[in-house]
Amino acid sequence: MSVAEQPFILAGTQLGSRLLIGTAGYPNQRIMVDAVAASGAEIVTLSLRRISLAGHGSDTAQLLSSYRFLPNTAGCETARDAVLTAELAREALGTNWIKLEVIGDRETLYPDVGELLEATRQLVEMGFVVLPYCNDDPVVCARLADLGAAAVMPMGSLIGSGMGVANPANLELICARSAVPVIVDAGLGTASDAAIAMECGASAVLLNTAIAKAKDPVRMARAMRHAVEAGWDARGAGRIPRRGRAEASSPQLGLVGS
Repeated sequence: MSVAEQPFILAGTQLGSRLLIGTAGYPNQRIMVDAVAASGAEIVTLSLRRISLAGHGSDTAQLLSSYRFLPNTAGCETARDAVLTAELAREALGTNWIKLEVIGDRETLYPDVGELLEATRQLVEMGFVVLPYCNDDPVVCARLADLGAAAVMPMGSLIGSGMGVANPANLELICARSAVPVIVDAGLGTASDAAIAMECGASAVLLNTAIAKAKDPVRMARAMRHAVEAGWDARGAGRIPRRGRAEASSPQLGLVGS
């Protein structure tokens, strides 16, 4: 089976879309719902600290009830807090899937690797499907996979920065070595960034700010959908080698007048 034909299987679930989408920061909930639909995503992330679960008609969880929820532990700084938040999310939303975030630095929003590894270990033992957000470090990604993470989610660049894939060489290395799916999470700013992430070998990308803060979030969501598909197809097609010299695409013999 070629790369382009390989299905996207995450924690034993086959998905039709390789784009996961966040739900925070949109101008209003109507635009958020329309952007999620335009993206073609099947999985949406929810922060338990940012949404209401009280049953009001405007609640994000109710508006997106037809999607698979991926609650996250945004804002947690210790393994203990992340585990508690995951337990609350499982109780409130009825899912054992969790996007694990354990932040070690408030300015850069870099993960605390030690706390992240410990939280992953505990949550896997508790029966969670753990998708940890991490730095783009091949060693950290390998250790998370060894602990039982269902996927690894290395940053493209700083959260919300829009800088794109800052270290494509590292990302390619992570993707080539990973025993679990690699989902690029954080830092992508536009459609070309998503395509590059996929061409580097990612199985999927997760986007929030790039869509929510765009001038036209619905249009950007649609663009991201096509970019992820294009990047995956290009990876399967195989790019031509890079050369340090020109090489004509047309034959040099038989030219008129020669």
